[in-house]
Amino acid sequence: MSQPEAVPEPGVQFLAEIREQPAALRRLLEQRAEFRDVAARAPAGLVRMVAHGSSDNAASYGVYAFGLLAGRTALRDSISLTVYYAAELDFADSTVIALSQSGRTPDVLEYVMRARRAGAFTIAVTNDERSALADAADAVIPLAAGAEHAVAATKTYLNTLAALALVAAELGGRGDEVADGLDWVAGALERELPLLEREAAAIAVPFASVGRMFAIGRGPEFATAREIALKLLETCQIAAEPLTATDLAHGPVAALDPLFPVWAVATPDESLDVVVEAAARIREAGATLIASGPAANAIPDAQYRLPVPKPPMPLLAPLLSVVAGQLFAGAVARAKGLDPDRPRGLSKVTMAR
Repeated sequence: MSQPEAVPEPGVQFLAEIREQPAALRRLLEQRAEFRDVAARAPAGLVRMVAHGSSDNAASYGVYAFGLLAGRTALRDSISLTVYYAAELDFADSTVIALSQSGRTPDVLEYVMRARRAGAFTIAVTNDERSALADAADAVIPLAAGAEHAVAATKTYLNTLAALALVAAELGGRGDEVADGLDWVAGALERELPLLEREAAAIAVPFASVGRMFAIGRGPEFATAREIALKLLETCQIAAEPLTATDLAHGPVAALDPLFPVWAVATPDESLDVVVEAAARIREAGATLIASGPAANAIPDAQYRLPVPKPPMPLLAPLLSVVAGQLFAGAVARAKGLDPDRPRGLSKVTMAR
């Protein structure tokens, strides 16, 4: 009599891919020569990034990476303007960076083809070097994250942040500094992941009944707030909304109450005072506050904390901060009886136009 097929524990793949992130990051760093080559070919004008989902959250980080490391103006460009409305935009001297884990999202692919015909230098940042997007672009930066089986992105997101930082660093003549910093991040994650896993699991159960949250950050960490909110939506069915720490005061603070928790990402950089001030407003409203990031301990009165190590460069903090959120989302999903590997209604590749 045949034995029934074993059913894996919920979230096994999701957690395994979180744990693999240090190795994935080191695989990306082995491709330094490709980053130098791409940077040498890029024109001096505007940097346009296009993406969806987690990749679009990474593009929020890219705005700061290109501005701070290379003095370049970078933006998350509208795909719809070019693909659906056929706006005649000036792509001369532009560098287009298309971010797609699968390399198969139709409107991102169409944008790249149109931008290339209009004179842009196009770069595909993808985990699939044989994808249609890779074929369509002038240059390819492989994420080298390895196969990602869980639906919710983890290691591809982290490597996309690192890829954007490395491209920007090469453009700004700071490639060695950033590569060394990323290697430090990989080592820190290897050391800290077991502790972070335990801490995230320890605080998850009180959030099993939560149905809504805010996630706040500022500067490069707004990308982290966006990605953590997405992970909570995908894996926990929590209606999580990302906000900048300043936006919180412009209306959303009125929605807070003791049953409306807020995740606050704090990094010791120029944005810290704004995040601390927002945290004070959150506590005044009676909301539960979770402080995370390298400066988590700088936020007073937080009921929960998930701190991460302080990296050699504040710009690299989002690569550490997001991991705490990934682990928290996975732990809360399991506490709610959900499977983070198989979010309801989602698939790994979004093919709809």
